[in-house]
Amino acid sequence: MVLFAASGGYGATMDADFQIDRPLAGARIVVAMSGGVDSSVVAALAAASGAETIGVTLQLYDHGEAVGRTGSCCAGQDIRDARAVADRLGIAHYVFDYASRFQDSVIADFADEYMAGRTPIPCVRCNQGVKFTDLFGIARDLGADCLATGHYVRRVVGRDGPELHRAADPARDQSYFLFATTRDQLAYLRFPLGGMPKAEVRALAAGLELGVAAKPDSQDICFVPDGDYAAVVRKLRPEAGEAGEIVDLGGRVLGMHRGMVNFTVGQRRGLEIGGQAEPLYVVGIEPASRRVIVGPRAALAVRAARIDDLNWLGGDHDGPLTAKIRSMARPVPARFDGRMLTFDTPEYGVAPGQAAVFYAGDRVLGGGWIEETVAAERIAA
Repeated sequence: MVLFAASGGYGATMDADFQIDRPLAGARIVVAMSGGVDSSVVAALAAASGAETIGVTLQLYDHGEAVGRTGSCCAGQDIRDARAVADRLGIAHYVFDYASRFQDSVIADFADEYMAGRTPIPCVRCNQGVKFTDLFGIARDLGADCLATGHYVRRVVGRDGPELHRAADPARDQSYFLFATTRDQLAYLRFPLGGMPKAEVRALAAGLELGVAAKPDSQDICFVPDGDYAAVVRKLRPEAGEAGEIVDLGGRVLGMHRGMVNFTVGQRRGLEIGGQAEPLYVVGIEPASRRVIVGPRAALAVRAARIDDLNWLGGDHDGPLTAKIRSMARPVPARFDGRMLTFDTPEYGVAPGQAAVFYAGDRVLGGGWIEETVAAERIAA
């Protein structure tokens, strides 16, 4: 237990185990600081531990140009907030410009995935590339013993080494977005907030009089202005706004759309086709023909999915598992043979481009990308 106090006359009781194989008083911790409350509290916990603490912020895009709302990360005001917190804590703080890398590896990929008729998850791509791969290099160059982040997941040292587990607070759990973390990365990472509820994190920030204590949470897609992802894609790929046909499962034209970028598998609203006997959903997208295929909800039922680019963290595991196929979905019982994921009961709205993440209880076994799906049944026109 460490009592953190500073010249400002404030104090808060904080306890965090950074699991470093030497005394913290002689250690160095690099903290990824986005300018939000979570990473700011991690920086405070690291400073309170007695280790030399260095805050690092990656500037990922131009805040004024790319974002028209509050609650983003890694740009403009967020960088100023991170610097102010570092000053308050009395730690070093460095900013590195990774805007070009972010543009090429995350934003351009986001647009290309939509053009391919898939549903992308840019937060995973960001964690997989810029935030972990590049940030790891920076942390190691700075001689850090570990890299700490504000993600809500738990790192548990098991019999065979570090394991990735869901956060103690299910409402805050971010393990779905971190399935691509490698074993080597997990050995170097620390997640001090994984066992804490958000209210406690904000209380710590308030007790330390950090200016970000009441700052809104960052959004999932930080580079999308006002939530209009289609506008971002059209700006990068103008052809994404080209019109095309909306057809039923038999190929009958039901209407026209104003760009396939406006649609994802499982979508019901925004189809702008009336006079149908039952509600219709997007069940497929054909990028070559720019066709959007619609059908009844039953046509969304999927019994299996092919998984590519698997990242496995769980070692040997042949017991029951659960699979999560959307960030907001609950994990469901399934079987996985290393390539095909088969659900115990049909799942709805399983979209290529999304991730499938596998769990054994709270432990993350690994995950991969949904490449294609197998329908539970074929429905005639």
